[in-house]
Amino acid sequence: MTAERLSTQLLKSFSPLDGLKRDNLAALAGKVQIRELSPQQILFKEGDSEKRTVYVVSGTLELLDQDAVTETVEGGTESARNPVSPNYPRRVTARARDRVQYISIDSDLLDVMLTWDQTGSYEVSELHGSDDVGGDDWMTMLLQTKAFHKIPPANIQAIFMRMQQINYKAGDVVLKQGAEGDYFYVLTRGKCLVTRETPLNKDGIKLAELNVGDTFGEEALISDAKRNATVTMQTDGSVMRLGKDDFKRLLNEPMLDWVDTAAAEKIIAEGGMWLDVRLPSEFENHHQPGAINIPLYFIRLKINTLDPDKQYVLCCDTGRRSSAGAYILSERGFQAYVLKGGISNGSR
Repeated sequence: MTAERLSTQLLKSFSPLDGLKRDNLAALAGKVQIRELSPQQILFKEGDSEKRTVYVVSGTLELLDQDAVTETVEGGTESARNPVSPNYPRRVTARARDRVQYISIDSDLLDVMLTWDQTGSYEVSELHGSDDVGGDDWMTMLLQTKAFHKIPPANIQAIFMRMQQINYKAGDVVLKQGAEGDYFYVLTRGKCLVTRETPLNKDGIKLAELNVGDTFGEEALISDAKRNATVTMQTDGSVMRLGKDDFKRLLNEPMLDWVDTAAAEKIIAEGGMWLDVRLPSEFENHHQPGAINIPLYFIRLKINTLDPDKQYVLCCDTGRRSSAGAYILSERGFQAYVLKGGISNGSR
């Protein structure tokens, strides 16, 4: 299996990647490679649960159910614009008929980028002092970390908007070992050194070097303990920091009503409505019967078209974008529910 880098133009030929803004698309292109399968090689098997979003670039991929070919996906065709068998666990086995080139993206990373792209990046300019922190680079890097995937998506924008920029000179101490935990930090410019003082080494043992996009300070906030290390600027630089109270509140799941498929269908049967917040191209590929489609980035603009007396069950592929949409509706007095796990884990 070989691999090569790919262009943003190729990524834009796939759905919903074509909905990403330029900077996020470029960041994604830097993390994804074109991979290759030999004829008869298996890409994934029925029952596999690894969350990877797969697109066929060239060649023909066979989808098998009980060893029988039920569908083929040929690179460059309309069907290849959409992810291959997006449900988890996989309901089919994917096998290369001939030489197949494909791309595979971490599904959680893609979903976080889509959610952020559609909820808050257009308001980045409102961040205080953002001119000095290297634009969106640190945000993009932060969004791509596994730890940040755990933050409830409905809170992502609020976290960024509440962050405060602090500038430092080389040699300045950002936080001191033994002090009370008061802030969560993201390094947005420059480099830091992390050291820990021990009984045998008062100058401190070097633990790590931090670069742009790295986070620190959360351990003491989560555990209500004192700082267990000292962080010192190695160069001039900047951080964005979030206060302890905001950190704890915004990292807790917002007050959303999550429902499973059975509960959602009961709400629909009693007069509720499916509200799909994915992009139109995703919606056209497959959606719940009777659903209406308002992409997440349009919800604030289209909210007046919704009936405040009706119950809405919001859905997307995973639940991440729909939870962000439900949070917006809930703030405005709507009765909104979120389909737990998204339609990727439900029936198609």
